[in-house]
Amino acid sequence: MTVNIVFDFGAVLFDWRPEVLVAKQFAERAGTEPLARALARDIFHHDDWQSFDRGTLELPLVIERTSRRLDLPQQALHGFLSSIAQWLTPIPDSVLLLQQLYARRARDGDIRLYFLSNMPAPFARVLESRHDFVRSFDGGVFSGDVKLIKPQAAIYSLLEERYQLQPD
Repeated sequence: MTVNIVFDFGAVLFDWRPEVLVAKQFAERAGTEPLARALARDIFHHDDWQSFDRGTLELPLVIERTSRRLDLPQQALHGFLSSIAQWLTPIPDSVLLLQQLYARRARDGDIRLYFLSNMPAPFARVLESRHDFVRSFDGGVFSGDVKLIKPQAAIYSLLEERYQLQPD
């Protein structure tokens, strides 16, 4: 029997703590932990960012709207948001686990490795090009490539159908 293992990228394989990033970039607006959490939520949990994750809104428009909506300097916001993929660093223990599973797959063939991640297409391309371990997967789905986003049921169904996976 083959076991299919599905990884997420943000906060699983890559460190994703937006409140820390926001606090560094906008210290004057996010100088305390509660303020940083609130600003991160206002940026990343808004429909504009979700649409960017989904691949249905381009980053320049997200920056323009977010700048206006939150009264943040557009230039600083552009520098921050356009470089998010560079801020995402691998989580060593998770990468080690992936590498161990990859070695087991190569040796025993009893597992398959997939990913499913909310990730804008331009950021996905950066991570794919910068991190060799991304090639360890048998396949996967980035939200920005398929115009769907978690938790929509359709993105899970797409992963299942594309790779003939059984949800159980």
